[in-house]
Amino acid sequence: MAKDVRVEVTDEQYERLNDVKEAHGLTWRGMLILAANELSGD
Repeated sequence: MAKDVRVEVTDEQYERLNDVKEAHGLTWRGMLILAANELSGD
């Protein structure tokens, strides 16, 4: 079963995250998984 993840960010944080996402051709899901892998050393 799929789960939803929702977070509140400021407008500035959203713009920064969205710019990074777009620059790397990622989806929100892909960016979150990539960040988790980087943080856990995978």
